[in-house]
Amino acid sequence: MERRPATPRAFFARRGRGVTLLISAAMLHRALREEACAANRQLGSSGLVVLTFGNASVFDPGAGVFAIKPSGVPYADLTPAEMVLVDLEGRVVEGKLQPSSDTPTHRRLFQAFTGIRSVVHTHSGHAVSFAQAGRPIPCLGTTHADYFNGDVPVTRPLTAAEIADAYEWNTGGVIVETFEGRDPLAMPAVLVWRHGPFAWGPSGAKALENAVALELVAQIAARTLALAPQGGSIEPELLNRHFTRKHGPGATYGQPRHGGGDPGAGS
Repeated sequence: MERRPATPRAFFARRGRGVTLLISAAMLHRALREEACAANRQLGSSGLVVLTFGNASVFDPGAGVFAIKPSGVPYADLTPAEMVLVDLEGRVVEGKLQPSSDTPTHRRLFQAFTGIRSVVHTHSGHAVSFAQAGRPIPCLGTTHADYFNGDVPVTRPLTAAEIADAYEWNTGGVIVETFEGRDPLAMPAVLVWRHGPFAWGPSGAKALENAVALELVAQIAARTLALAPQGGSIEPELLNRHFTRKHGPGATYGQPRHGGGDPGAGS
């Protein structure tokens, strides 16, 4: 990756409530590093990863840069200062360490998927099992439907040429290809053929939550298929009811963000 010097005196214009705010690049970078570090440290204690098989990134669309875990560094040892900042052209903006080898995949997703701010990649066992089998994770019940609006898809295999040249970038490419005609916000995860899962969300914490949920539903699906190999998918009406009560403008799950109103039922 090409490295370029940091620009701590640069300023970005942000509009909020009719007021233009000038936020220094240094402030933005510090916030990104802190959020990315928190996501990666939580990933390390989540049970989703062993050794250093996983990474998280956090993106600032306004600045066009994202912070990502440095390659091979144990999760418990991470600090915000060690996060590596990369722009959408693949240039390292700030950081002394080598960024994760999966950085091009994260970069491709940030380029393609509007509305996501964080990507989490793991090798969690049950999700990897479905990826290695080349099988989507079927939506068999409401636990799955609370997070994913249908079967979690699996990408096509990469070609020999795609593996030989720009492998990590092409991994992002087949994910983007898989989501043609799909809403990545309604399906915040994917399985990469023979590889493993990627999940994403509007924040580091939410992307990690989606990665945890993905592993759980993969585990439940594997057990359900062992008990009932011929069992069918969830009824469309039940899928829609559970997904929409937690997502979208009509969501009723949880507490209202701005006082008043009925938060609705839900566990």
